[in-house]
Amino acid sequence: MTTTIGNNGATVSQTLLDTMNGASSSSTSATSSTSGTSATDLQNTFLQLLVAQLKNQDPTSPMDSSQMTSQLAQISTVQGISQLNTSLTSLSTQLSAGQSSQAALLIGSSVLASGNSMTVSSGKASTIGVQLPAAADDVTLTIKNSSGTVVNTVDLGKQSAGVVPVGVTAVDSSGNTLPDGSYTFTVSATAGGQPATATALSATTVESVVQQSDGTSGLVLSNGSTVPLTGIDAIL
Repeated sequence: MTTTIGNNGATVSQTLLDTMNGASSSSTSATSSTSGTSATDLQNTFLQLLVAQLKNQDPTSPMDSSQMTSQLAQISTVQGISQLNTSLTSLSTQLSAGQSSQAALLIGSSVLASGNSMTVSSGKASTIGVQLPAAADDVTLTIKNSSGTVVNTVDLGKQSAGVVPVGVTAVDSSGNTLPDGSYTFTVSATAGGQPATATALSATTVESVVQQSDGTSGLVLSNGSTVPLTGIDAIL
């Protein structure tokens, strides 16, 4: 079906007019399923209609093309957003690949990550740490053996905000060397006379790199946990 535009008998397909006017029908839907419906296709269709309208309009009574040009501008905007999304997707893919390469370099490295375990071997304690979001007036470590008994309390004093690696001497509160084995510890802090946030960090080894459900790289640690790159607080 065609429609005559202007006084010289020029015709334009009804499908194009329906596209311009936003009309919907079963026949239009059927046609749309087999024809291009991308922003570029619709933009080209509108341009054809606009040129046909300008060529065939009555000079003494020109047709109002404001609605059509407004729709054309909207299509251009949608096309721009689509291209931006494509670019961002490509950039995200490249960043993920780069992140995986960086994560692979950490395999075999000793790191500090969230945890409260500590080991004593040959009279030496493994490195532990404390993460402070803000400066603290006083930080205290409480070390317990495998039975949950407190064996020592270490006062670290005033500490600045950030990650604080701690080399603990493997002795109990009486100064005796602690037996080899596994221990746990807790940290507490105060600032301005009030309890402050402090996170315990323990030393562990990066064993492998895996892809997490959200597509980012995860580090499998020797303590059995899997953390993102941001979960590593320090590299020892």
